[in-house]
Amino acid sequence: MDIHFTPEELAFRSEVRAFLGQNLPADLAEKVRLGRRLAKEGHQRWQKILNQKGWYAVNWPVEHGGTGWSVVQKHIFDEECAAAGAPRLVAFGVNMVAPVIIKFGTQTQKDYYLPRILRSEDWWCQGYSEPGAGSDLASLKTRAERDGDHYLVNGQKTWTTLGQHANRIFCLVRTDPSAKKQEGISFLLIDMDTPGITVRPIITLDGEHEVNEVFFDNVRVPVENLVGEENKGWTCAKYLLTHERTGQAGIGQSKAALSHLKQIASAETVAGQSLIDDPLFRARIAELEMRLLAVEMSTLRILAATRDGGVPGAESSLLKIQGSEIRQAITDLMRKALGPNALPFLEPELEPDFHGEPLYQDYGASPASQYFNLRKLSIYGGSNEIQKNIIAKLVLEL
Repeated sequence: MDIHFTPEELAFRSEVRAFLGQNLPADLAEKVRLGRRLAKEGHQRWQKILNQKGWYAVNWPVEHGGTGWSVVQKHIFDEECAAAGAPRLVAFGVNMVAPVIIKFGTQTQKDYYLPRILRSEDWWCQGYSEPGAGSDLASLKTRAERDGDHYLVNGQKTWTTLGQHANRIFCLVRTDPSAKKQEGISFLLIDMDTPGITVRPIITLDGEHEVNEVFFDNVRVPVENLVGEENKGWTCAKYLLTHERTGQAGIGQSKAALSHLKQIASAETVAGQSLIDDPLFRARIAELEMRLLAVEMSTLRILAATRDGGVPGAESSLLKIQGSEIRQAITDLMRKALGPNALPFLEPELEPDFHGEPLYQDYGASPASQYFNLRKLSIYGGSNEIQKNIIAKLVLEL
């Protein structure tokens, strides 16, 4: 195992830092630093900057517009982007449905969809979870019945992140209700403007409209929008989730958040003393920093194995659990550092176009909002309870 970066990888880090310093819009970086909500335009602006550089589709093969980077380079890129305050990429198009299309799609599908994703012409959302089919995704009930050269889709999807912005959705649908749970499922690409689709907002604990319910009422989808074989969509679904939980450790985001926590603790005072000089609070920060370092070392170890041809196993579940808990703990400490000034927060301060005087400090509005919002980290992408079951089965053989 070699967890040290090579001279070439260190040179790549310097190149990424220089690019970010010259090209990351200052207004976007400031909004990310302060935890403000980004408008759709902000996300697309950054995506187009990356695409112009050729650094947008980092997980794609070179022949389709990818970077050809190693897994270590991708890790370095993600870490540097988080440290600089770059908006986190909306993954549904470029990092989720695109690899599925590349792997299982027809040439016509590749020729049409991939360039549109690169140019940010399409905003994709994910139609996986349903009421009663979350962690047990194979229990999904949304039906797609063949009707000539179309499928007739009926059902409901939920927790559809940023679906209010989307013009396309990739969906798992049941095309053979008589088959076993993982069988009889197909992978469909659906235009959100198709008649019969209704999007309803779900307002989360932080007051944010981030997720939605999506209803399908006799929605006609061309058969040519099927990816892969009919009734073999579970293969596409599993491929889409490959390596996902390793990335969910969120090391770059945690490092940036920890740095911001230290800045807040340095600015806040208790009894005339900087909070960061308080032994108990400082010990809590140190504990989180050590846990984060352990997760980072484990991630680098896994990346080193992957670089040599290995495949992440139950380690990914461990990283997902630890990564989510660390990020939640950081927001908890931010909230505690602010004390009464953390609540109530003024929601307008979190909006993309806010230019007014903050209620407290410029960093005062977001910690409570982030604390509530990041409760989701231990649920989505396979809940932490599910990850513990995986570890129990694969590692402990229980």
